[in-house]
Amino acid sequence: MTVTESTHSISEAAELTGLSTHTLRYYERTGLMLTPVDRASSTHRRYSEADVRWVGFLTKLRSTGLPIARVRQYVELVRTGESTVADRLELLLIHRINVAAQLDEMTNSLAAIDFKIATYQGRTPTE
Repeated sequence: MTVTESTHSISEAAELTGLSTHTLRYYERTGLMLTPVDRASSTHRRYSEADVRWVGFLTKLRSTGLPIARVRQYVELVRTGESTVADRLELLLIHRINVAAQLDEMTNSLAAIDFKIATYQGRTPTE
């Protein structure tokens, strides 16, 4: 990190990512951060823009149901370097298939809910 690069305190990083400071500490403690979070001379965490972007991506993976163990596997592959690009791609492609299936299931469930709402409102769903 360069001296001129903008950094964020843990509370600022929490606000930027929508996560709690507890979750950010958890991500660091369990090895989910791509690189170690920098520390100020006071030992307070200083999150770089790259750290914030990485946490944003981790959040997306988690919000789509990727288990922590698989997230950790992905992180380890990224850390290993370019030789793991095919493995990372495969992990993400498999996860994408699962997310697409979940979306289809949710879409079908939403249609059933909409039908029932329309029924309770006394109209046909096609009106």
